[in-house]
Amino acid sequence: MRNFTNDEFTCKCGCGRNNMDSDFLWNLDLAADYSESRAGYNVPYVINSGCRCPAHNKAEKSSSRNHVEGKAADIKYQNNTELMWIIIGLVLAGFHRMGINRKYKFIHVDSMEKVISCWGY
Repeated sequence: MRNFTNDEFTCKCGCGRNNMDSDFLWNLDLAADYSESRAGYNVPYVINSGCRCPAHNKAEKSSSRNHVEGKAADIKYQNNTELMWIIIGLVLAGFHRMGINRKYKFIHVDSMEKVISCWGY
């Protein structure tokens, strides 16, 4: 990966779990490249959450298995400009499922299904 380190995706509970899907990571790396090349500057892709162990996933009150299966990431953004360029990069890289959490300023992206889905709160 050119834009990320493996540690960024390790479960945040401290258990060390990191079973990220290689295709997901390849596409996320591509998305970061697209964002940078289109925006003309380095758009930060800061990973809040990547892989989660089942216990951490439960603690996050998630019933979805996308983080547990290593096919999801939550990407932090600072402002609407970063939000826009990250979304553009994700779409150009082929991602179809994403959600925006405006309260905590992150974008959830996963590769679990091939449908367009967007949620926000």
